[in-house]
Amino acid sequence: MNVHTPEIDREPSREETEQALAVLRRWAGKAQDSARQALAEDADLAFLLGPDGADAYPALRRAYPEDFQVDEGYKSGLPDLQNGPSSLIRGANRAIQHVGISNFRLPIQYHTRDNGDLRLETSVTGTVSLEADKKGINMSRIMRSFYGHADKTFSFEVIEAALDDYKSDLESFDARINMRLSFPMKVDSLRSGLSGYQYYDIALELVEVDGVRRKIMHLDYVYSSTCPCSLELSEHARRERGQLATPHSQRSVARISVLLNEDCNCLWFEDLIDMCRRSVPTETQVMVKREDEQAFAELNAANPIFVEDAARLFAEQLQADARIGDYRVVASHQESLHSHDAVSVLTEGDTFAADSLDPKLFSTLFHVG
Repeated sequence: MNVHTPEIDREPSREETEQALAVLRRWAGKAQDSARQALAEDADLAFLLGPDGADAYPALRRAYPEDFQVDEGYKSGLPDLQNGPSSLIRGANRAIQHVGISNFRLPIQYHTRDNGDLRLETSVTGTVSLEADKKGINMSRIMRSFYGHADKTFSFEVIEAALDDYKSDLESFDARINMRLSFPMKVDSLRSGLSGYQYYDIALELVEVDGVRRKIMHLDYVYSSTCPCSLELSEHARRERGQLATPHSQRSVARISVLLNEDCNCLWFEDLIDMCRRSVPTETQVMVKREDEQAFAELNAANPIFVEDAARLFAEQLQADARIGDYRVVASHQESLHSHDAVSVLTEGDTFAADSLDPKLFSTLFHVG
């Protein structure tokens, strides 16, 4: 009677093949002389004995081969598990929205509004979407694609070219680039005539989803907020009881995120910074003498502000600029009265709308100088 088992016709998996080889290698290590001779004479099985028929497998060299040269034939034979077949996928057979590399750094040249050029260290994150039946991506291609454009002065057109390259290389539908930098801008003191550099945390995003591209800019603006309630209570104590009192104020941070309209030719970093200054003029100071400190106290008293006021004042400026579409304002007043912070989030449009927030969003708004 003939028994045919379909399982025998199935091509073994990689794991099964490795297990079978391990058994053969253990057997070869214990084989008698006659069996070892048979293995040595079989070209397809001699590798089980190790180099030169040695007893131990493997017998590896420990010295680094400095003179070894890699040719195309050798490279083509290198294993590439990340780009392997779908049979190697582990876990749920699901598409991944973002996969790539984060925080690779390089100097990028930026053109400023006043026609000067700055070369600034920039942290880049590049990701693509991954289809459910693909094992993974070759992540170094993202970096290589970006480096191909890194010597050009920044513009969103340059970043679009980089995104086109690695999207094509990785055969992905969606792709994203995020660039983070610290942008210096010279700021005058309030009264002393001194000046110094203020540094602004800025991030730029180019996002393509379903064939639609969006250009997004983020800015962290650091300012002082004097509590209107505390100011009124302090003045009440002075007026009614002759009691010296001071209102509380604190360092505060607003993260402004804006979507550039399709017909927007240019929104300079300095333009967005100026909008913030018009919204809330109590920006923290760089160079300060006594006359500047007094001026700053007067400026805060002239602009008391709750965190709700801050969100609306920023929104007022953003709405008035035709270059800006959707936007989001996240404000954090890091209280000197309370042991907690006061926060607000205001969004316009679908780009930044979200029912759920990153649990650590507000903790990223601390300015560390």
